[in-house]
Amino acid sequence: MEQKRNPGSEPVIVALGGGSGLATMLRGLKHRTRNLTAIVTVADDGGGSGMLRQDLGMLPPGDIRNCMQALANVEPVMEQLLAYRFPTGSGSLTGQAFGNLLLAALNGIAPSFDQAVARMSEVLAISGRVLPVTNADIKLEALFENGSRVVGESKIFAFKKEQNCRIAQVELLPKAPPALPETLDAIAHADMILFGPGSLYTSIIPNLLVAGVSDAIRRSGALKIYVGNIMTQDGETEGMTLSEHLSAIFRHSGKGLVDYCLANSETVNPRLIARYREEDAAPLVVDQAAVEAMGVELITRPLTSENEVLARHSSERLAEAIMELYRERAETRVFTEG
Repeated sequence: MEQKRNPGSEPVIVALGGGSGLATMLRGLKHRTRNLTAIVTVADDGGGSGMLRQDLGMLPPGDIRNCMQALANVEPVMEQLLAYRFPTGSGSLTGQAFGNLLLAALNGIAPSFDQAVARMSEVLAISGRVLPVTNADIKLEALFENGSRVVGESKIFAFKKEQNCRIAQVELLPKAPPALPETLDAIAHADMILFGPGSLYTSIIPNLLVAGVSDAIRRSGALKIYVGNIMTQDGETEGMTLSEHLSAIFRHSGKGLVDYCLANSETVNPRLIARYREEDAAPLVVDQAAVEAMGVELITRPLTSENEVLARHSSERLAEAIMELYRERAETRVFTEG
């Protein structure tokens, strides 16, 4: 059944990604709707997640844990515990986050990884849901423009710097793993589907390579919004413009996945620009004509955080811009129920 969505109601939002960018967005959105689902990549194989993946044979908990922290409604002490990392000198626990260990313990007693995530979500009384995009044990492979390849998300950064050329494509191994059924169901019932912000090739695109995900998004009548990063990412997207980010998404999933692109309109602090330049990163170029030539409507808003240390999105500004876009467009959109 088709119907017009009431723009004054709380929208059903699905956000796909991974890493700190997705968590930042979720922190703002959780205060604006109770109908929020984060769909998170499970291709990470580095850091503490990689250690647990190797030692316990579980899926990587880090990105999942970040999202649950963002949506958690717990006492400050518990919030501190989740984020606590064991310091240097802690043996095999050095650098490991307590929240990862909690999820690892739940994974040991739950019948599947997604059930472990669900149980931890209950413990933390999170707003909304966090879902792994798949329960499959996957790896990420990157193919570069010079024809070279590397397997393992954690190896892509250094390999790209060594090859000194762009990433042409990423693939999952095994290819097209089955999506979690709840993931596809969430997409089918969404009013808004959000991509990013976050790492293009290692957080956003891997979700779209899981079997059924891109097709489900394409079939959806939801507002589909790509949230552009504020800066390019060293070892992944240096030198790329906003339209090239979108082109990479379409190249991996086909067209029809993005209706709107939300980008930052503020000038980044020159001191931060100088700092990022040392890491081969720079403010993302918002090439409006090229974006709109792809059939994507560009919307720019001031989205930067007042944090003077890093050029990142403000949770509140980003969430408000997303909700404003929903209110403006929902009156004219028709959504499919069921």
